[in-house]
Amino acid sequence: MMQNALFGGVNAAILTPMKTDLSPDLDRLAHRSAHLFAHGCNNIGVLGTTGEANSFGISERLAILEGLIERGVPAERMLPGTGTTAIPDSVLLTRRAAELGCRGVLMLPPFYYKNPSDDGLFAYFSEVINRTGGNIRIYLYNFPQQSAVPFSLALIGRMLRAFPGIIKGVKDSSGNFANSSSMVKEFAPEGFEVYVGYDDGLLDILKLGGAGCITAAANVTSAVNASVVAHWNEPKGAKAQSLLSALRKVLTTAPTIPALRALVARSEDDPAWLTMRPPHLPLSAEASAKFLAAWDACGRDLSQAA
Repeated sequence: MMQNALFGGVNAAILTPMKTDLSPDLDRLAHRSAHLFAHGCNNIGVLGTTGEANSFGISERLAILEGLIERGVPAERMLPGTGTTAIPDSVLLTRRAAELGCRGVLMLPPFYYKNPSDDGLFAYFSEVINRTGGNIRIYLYNFPQQSAVPFSLALIGRMLRAFPGIIKGVKDSSGNFANSSSMVKEFAPEGFEVYVGYDDGLLDILKLGGAGCITAAANVTSAVNASVVAHWNEPKGAKAQSLLSALRKVLTTAPTIPALRALVARSEDDPAWLTMRPPHLPLSAEASAKFLAAWDACGRDLSQAA
């Protein structure tokens, strides 16, 4: 396991609770952040895919970051998503995150135009870094199933050489362990932090020298993720990984965001968590009952896991 990684360990790609008018509910978000910190999370990934960042306007995203800090969530324990399709928006979000005291940001590539060249992507990130002053670490968000714009090893290496100490790591949500492991083997010796975005790869990436995970499931499995990290080189860690992989498998049987919200609503005894912005919709009563029953069949006491 990589030592002294800035965001090393467990990072939950936190859900964003919403009020009945679909505005972000910052009080609930701050409360849930504190809960996750108390249940195994080292940091939280705010405004990621699971947090429905791309359903929020830029002013709303800024208000979420500022509101969390006003409510006592430590800036240094947040890894906000700031990558957008527009350079000025990415610069604005990234610069504000730095001003607020965040140590790093997670950046999607510009995902609207498909099949960009590595030269084009390099130019995009160069513009963002140069315009923000290079005073915050950037973590690349590799999620080709969603963005359709992958980061090649050649591009990562080029950015590391051009911006040493600024391009700091990657969240690899490709689901392809060969891809994640190649990033560790190629770049971890240079201090590049590799985080898996899929829970079933957590133990194996730690054994290779990866830094940890940034995952949706950690919203409700953070204690299990933390056990894998704490005991990665012991039988206890392998046992925790088996449970984590089983829970992750159940999570994939339903739409991720509605399923996670159903779990949090139940664990918090708070149906407000079921509110989300379209196009996401809550699970039907039948689908929710089926999903929750399958989750419980994994044998985990959710009062400890969630």
